[in-house]
Amino acid sequence: MKKILKLLSFMVMLIFLASCEKNVVDFPAEKITDETPQFQLFYMVPLATGSANAINKVELNGQLLANETSPLNTFNLIPGGAVGKFFSTEPGTSNLKLYRGNVENMTLVYDRDIEIPAGKNSLFIHDFSEPPVIIPYPTPLPSITTERTGTTAWIRFINLMYEAEGEPTDLTLQYQWQYTTDNETGDKSEWFDLGEPVAFGEFTGWEPVTVNKTVEISAGTARIDYRVRLIGADGSDQGSLQIRNSSGNQVDYSDWWNAQIGRMYNHVFAGYRNATPGVNIRLSTAH
Repeated sequence: MKKILKLLSFMVMLIFLASCEKNVVDFPAEKITDETPQFQLFYMVPLATGSANAINKVELNGQLLANETSPLNTFNLIPGGAVGKFFSTEPGTSNLKLYRGNVENMTLVYDRDIEIPAGKNSLFIHDFSEPPVIIPYPTPLPSITTERTGTTAWIRFINLMYEAEGEPTDLTLQYQWQYTTDNETGDKSEWFDLGEPVAFGEFTGWEPVTVNKTVEISAGTARIDYRVRLIGADGSDQGSLQIRNSSGNQVDYSDWWNAQIGRMYNHVFAGYRNATPGVNIRLSTAH
């Protein structure tokens, strides 16, 4: 009997070992280093939102990055679904292809060889016939250490404004911000410059803004007001940027967005100043 039990135990062990060997759990992955090109892809061509202009296929070096189940929509980016996500690729020249329109009859609208730098980058497609604007991420990311509740978020302003179709702006823009200093009275601060003035295709650094949170016991969110000033060739302030509103009238540009303490946001100024779709901030949370 003991021999039978030992034999059965031995057979069970053999079966267990065979099953373990047969179902090896593997986690294939590629090592990411500081030299690995990484990127996010922003679709900022001034086109109306909707399925007709959605990018239903994105390929990099023949590898599928997005399709119709999760398309790249106008004024959006991939990878999406969470902050701080990037694609990676091999160093050297990469070929990027974008296909637009009906899934059963898609049109190749962008086919370009590009050099993606090492590290993390944002790629902004603003014209199907032009190379992307490539903006590197800072290393390390900005941060502030405090013993008490923080009061800072960071904004990066990117100027991709077009005057009309095929006409990038020749204006230099100064992005400015203002916060509420007293949430009970609604008193506002003075206007502050957000970084330096930027021409088309240029961008500021990650600039700190003050978040005076509206709920004391919370992670911390508050409204920040924004406006855009025109800067002359001599560096002087030429007044507020005027844009055409939905009624066809010229008005001073202004807007506001909520910001959360510790977050980093892209403020991409994209669209047409004097046509549709109108220029506006296309906001995304970077970190």
